[in-house]
Amino acid sequence: MSLMINDECIACDACLEECPNDAIEEGDPIYQIDPDYCTECVGYYDEPSCVSVCPKDAIVPDPDNSESLEELKFKFEQLSKGE
Repeated sequence: MSLMINDECIACDACLEECPNDAIEEGDPIYQIDPDYCTECVGYYDEPSCVSVCPKDAIVPDPDNSESLEELKFKFEQLSKGE
């Protein structure tokens, strides 16, 4: 499942540099996660790095973008090929 940033976001920039897939971008007024690039850090870390640095717990699972571990691994592999 891809992640999303909810209205609790204070746009502090903590998550922006943590994303290895560059899936997080500035929005107005809160940051946004592109579900096409979010792998929940599968392939990089054991858990999503953005979640651990968010001071407001504003990064949560996106119910509209449910993905299995296998799908997240496949997305990681596809994104890695594009680099």
